[in-house]
Amino acid sequence: MEKWVVAAKRADFARIASTFGIDPVTARLIRNRDIVGDEAIRQYLYGTREDLRDPLAMKDVKPAVEILGKKIEEGRHIRIIGDYDIDGVMSTYILYQSLLGLGARADYTIPHRILDGYGINEHLIEAAREDGVDTIVTCDNGIAAADQIRRAKEMGMTVIVTDHHEVPFVEENGVRREILPPADAVVNPKQADCGYGFSGICGAVVAMKVMEALYRARKPQVDLVDRMLPYAAMATVGDVMDLVGENRIIVKEGLKRLHKTENLGLQELIRINGLSTEQITSYHIGFVLGPCLNAGGRLDTARRALALLCAEDRQEAARLAGDLKNLNDSRKDMTARGVEDAVRQVEEQNMTRDGVLVIFLPDCHESLAGIIAGRIREKYHRPTFVLTRGEEGVKGSGRSTEAYSMYEKLCECREYLTKFGGHPMAAGLSLPEENVEPFRRALNDRCGLTEKDFVEKITIDVPMPLAYIRKDLVRELKILEPFGKGNEKPLFAQKGLHPRALRVLGKNRNVVRMQLTDDAGFAMTGIYFGDGDEFVEKLQGRDTISVLYYPEIDEYQGRENLQVIVKSWC
Repeated sequence: MEKWVVAAKRADFARIASTFGIDPVTARLIRNRDIVGDEAIRQYLYGTREDLRDPLAMKDVKPAVEILGKKIEEGRHIRIIGDYDIDGVMSTYILYQSLLGLGARADYTIPHRILDGYGINEHLIEAAREDGVDTIVTCDNGIAAADQIRRAKEMGMTVIVTDHHEVPFVEENGVRREILPPADAVVNPKQADCGYGFSGICGAVVAMKVMEALYRARKPQVDLVDRMLPYAAMATVGDVMDLVGENRIIVKEGLKRLHKTENLGLQELIRINGLSTEQITSYHIGFVLGPCLNAGGRLDTARRALALLCAEDRQEAARLAGDLKNLNDSRKDMTARGVEDAVRQVEEQNMTRDGVLVIFLPDCHESLAGIIAGRIREKYHRPTFVLTRGEEGVKGSGRSTEAYSMYEKLCECREYLTKFGGHPMAAGLSLPEENVEPFRRALNDRCGLTEKDFVEKITIDVPMPLAYIRKDLVRELKILEPFGKGNEKPLFAQKGLHPRALRVLGKNRNVVRMQLTDDAGFAMTGIYFGDGDEFVEKLQGRDTISVLYYPEIDEYQGRENLQVIVKSWC
């Protein structure tokens, strides 16, 4: 069920359009993304590396740099402990390559999703001690590992945490108190007393900021950020960060450099997916390359993805890229079966009465729980946890809706859990199997959601007749890219269109081509992606429809024609 609403944010669109040399429609789109004030608009449209924030403004970056500088000088053994998703892999790569570039004695380990679980643990700390490690640097993890880091300190190791996840807390007499790990430096912009000013960056960007400050101090002639922006950009998109503020600049600048990447592993991964480096967009990172890089950590080991990035031989890079693509193809098949099982459970057990869905799929591969949870969340528009049987009890992942802060609700139900962590929109957790049902009841008793929260709200940027669409406007919309979470593709709408000449295309019959005609006889080609036969069947007997769309220029044999991509209809 969908509810369409028109954005009604006000501004002097004519003045903005005149000031920045853009169309008033584009000015309205910018205001709809809460970009207010000339300086914010300038940065949104034309922001560059000069607009990125100073890493030294982030709490504990300065002591982290001083510690690492001393350890490098003394030749101490530094070990990076990352995570198994794309953000963890990119964070590890950034730290590892940057430290090597300064002559550090550094290595890395990435936990195995099933054998080790998320983040740093005592097994990894024991292994570090046995290997003579002096200093541990975490990335994309560590903020919630107070006990494990305390153990490392007891063993005499230095520990630096770089992370971006929510800081654990307890509430005492209505006052929230953060629980920080006892590390020598804790770099995480989500700390309450961090003065960085933008907490929405991913783990790879946190790692890059620390290394940027370290290079400033030790090798100022090297432009480390220029080298590492492509990896920070891929992590930002792959970890589904909001593409606003600094993130938007990082992704925009990172994509420019990715188009010219000399990294053999990325070149081969792009090639084996039938793409070219020059055409990579945020979409390709999120839905093609990112899933391949994540597939190693899901079904095998994330070391495969890191080995790909570090490959110095093209033949080896091609082999690793092929392995990751094959793993991702297997992951797709397994995910489809898991989604079918989850939908069946929701429907057969009448779980749609619940405000929060807790689905237990004992035989599901635990690495797919988050993907399946996301698909179920999209279908039922409810916060969703998918749990599966692991080595030690039950493990799972959750994906949320905007109305529900998942991490905070897990904090409220921590008595049922053995381990958890995450963000407002996503989380991971472990619990005893006997706690599954009590956990489900507790979440639903405390969910605080109402019926209106279960209706997906789709915001229309501008109600705009098809006859208003111009090629110059469509080209201008590209300045709003990169699109993604927090900077979604604009959505336009028109009522009363007559669908004509419908044709179902594609070997899977998942494309519909049609002519959309208004009452004045103006016609434009419309393309719909989805179940083509179902679309045509539902249109039987309908003379007019309302559509949500995005305009495009279709280029074919040297000719350009306007068309619209139909996102939804009623």
